[in-house]
Amino acid sequence: MAEHTTTPHYTVPGMPKEDAARVVEVLRMRLHSLNDLALTLKHVHWNVVGPHFIAVHEMLDPQVDAVREMIDTTAERISTLGGVPAGTPGALVAERTWDDYDVGRADAVAHLGALDLVYAGVIEDHRAAMKTTDELDPVTQDMLIGQLAQLELFQWFVRAHLESSGGRLSTAGAHTLDEAADQALRDARRTA
Repeated sequence: MAEHTTTPHYTVPGMPKEDAARVVEVLRMRLHSLNDLALTLKHVHWNVVGPHFIAVHEMLDPQVDAVREMIDTTAERISTLGGVPAGTPGALVAERTWDDYDVGRADAVAHLGALDLVYAGVIEDHRAAMKTTDELDPVTQDMLIGQLAQLELFQWFVRAHLESSGGRLSTAGAHTLDEAADQALRDARRTA
């Protein structure tokens, strides 16, 4: 079994190996995050119930497809830089810094509340990666910017279900997935 290393033996012309190693490490966590997001979106797709089932169920498949494309692009960028993309579940679980998605079979609004927080975390970390790669690798930064545009759009799709006509999000102030799911569900019941 190959040992995890972030120091490439080669990289793209004009980039120091040390810079490539930093970018590869940043992308390694983005790869884990995107793999986790794709699995989470599919989990929600399979476990959403309630009156908004079909709207949410059908909204998620294109998001899954787009995130899977991001995964492939990110892994190929890691390889291009001379790194080794770690796409195994074991690597993801061992190295991630976030908790597993813990909402099971639930109302569509509850899942959307939790997904709002999931997307917020992925987007915040993607933005940090974008800033880190600004000087190190504008090609990688450009890739991350394109991914951010899609991720932010997907979060807007989710938030449209959670927003009041006055612009208030039902998940405002929630810090955990369970809190966000509960707040979204309570708000939906209150306004129904």
